[in-house]
Amino acid sequence: MNRQAMDLEAYVDRTRRGPCFVCAFLAGHPDYARETVFEDDHHVAFLDRWPTVLGKVLVAPKTHIEHVVRDMDEAAYARLMLVVREVALAVEAVCESERTYLYSLGSQQGNAHLHWHIAGLPSGVPYQQQQFHALMTEHGVLSCHRRRQPLWLHAFAKPSPPRESCTGRTRLAVRDPAGWGQVPNQCDHR
Repeated sequence: MNRQAMDLEAYVDRTRRGPCFVCAFLAGHPDYARETVFEDDHHVAFLDRWPTVLGKVLVAPKTHIEHVVRDMDEAAYARLMLVVREVALAVEAVCESERTYLYSLGSQQGNAHLHWHIAGLPSGVPYQQQQFHALMTEHGVLSCHRRRQPLWLHAFAKPSPPRESCTGRTRLAVRDPAGWGQVPNQCDHR
């Protein structure tokens, strides 16, 4: 898989001086455009701009929340975590992950908007290159091209029949036959 170096200095500058990346994305700012894979009234899930593994997705509340334990009541936290779980199950099913990493990063100094990372570890990655190593942009990011983004994730955006649960939508999304074949072509392997 082809990796490219990431300009970490520019990234840090953008996260610290630029607008909130989630709020800018939701407002439609063209410099913060992302591929949405799931959206409901309160949450959004989208492909990571700097993926370190195939199918890396971020999930965030639409409301600008910065502290997961102080700014969310129990019900809002539970709803967010159910969305994280459903998106992670879809990523696992499509990417056939060996392990799925779920983590929330950010700081008052940059990337303050609460968001969860979903990263499916591909099978066969040597142990020394798993866990934090697999997630660190310092080891390079995948050379993805927008025109080749995985179509399988767009199945999340399809409207669901009335009274169908989020679980039902997710299971339909990962069974979408048009999408299964897209994962290997997600990134440039040249």
